[in-house]
Amino acid sequence: MTGARPYAGPGGGYEEDATGGGSGQAPIRVMVVDDHPMWRDAVARDLTESGFDVVATAGDGEQAVRRARAAGPDVLVLDLNLPAKPGVQVCKELVGGAPGLRVLVLSASGEHTDVLEAVKSGATGYLLKSASTEELLDAVRRTAAGDPVFTPGLAGLVLGEYRRLAAEPAPAADTGKPTAPRLTEREREVLRLVAKGLSYKQIAERLVISHRTVQNHVQNTLGKLQLHNRVELVRYAIERGLDEE
Repeated sequence: MTGARPYAGPGGGYEEDATGGGSGQAPIRVMVVDDHPMWRDAVARDLTESGFDVVATAGDGEQAVRRARAAGPDVLVLDLNLPAKPGVQVCKELVGGAPGLRVLVLSASGEHTDVLEAVKSGATGYLLKSASTEELLDAVRRTAAGDPVFTPGLAGLVLGEYRRLAAEPAPAADTGKPTAPRLTEREREVLRLVAKGLSYKQIAERLVISHRTVQNHVQNTLGKLQLHNRVELVRYAIERGLDEE
């Protein structure tokens, strides 16, 4: 990790912009969920010192769901091993009710099953607690922007799972449903690059458009296809072979 110190406590904040794109924008609203008070407080303090707006914290799953619904954060930094209700269930309930919420799992576990369950539940990214402070701050910014963020070595695992899911037989089509709406050429182009695993920033650079325009195309595509998150979007694209074009 290029010599960066592991994220292991308070005092690791850095003075960087946490607005997600310019001093004229409101700070990114973050909620931190972890059952270890010292760890939770340290993460919240470092985020605050770096310019993020920490709107709530929670120490168990039930509390996390209640407080997140009340506070309305942009990003939920979520541990998986929680009392009262596991992190994957917290993620599933909150993302299901607020598709715009981004969830960054921050966990000590690098087990493949934990990573895949988190992504299936709606998490945008997955970072190990051995990550440096700089990596955590950058991950929260990127998560807020909708980019998938994974500890090195885990991104390939997730993309492989996308492909496996796409290879499974699709549910029988309901002939009473209307056909899927047509995507514009640019929406299809953005979708193809999303399926290849590119971040929104990389897509913007590839297509010579703004990061915000990429986000708008993705949100429009989600709405047209009646999908809820990036996991479902990538599966849709792979099922149709867009990642191979």
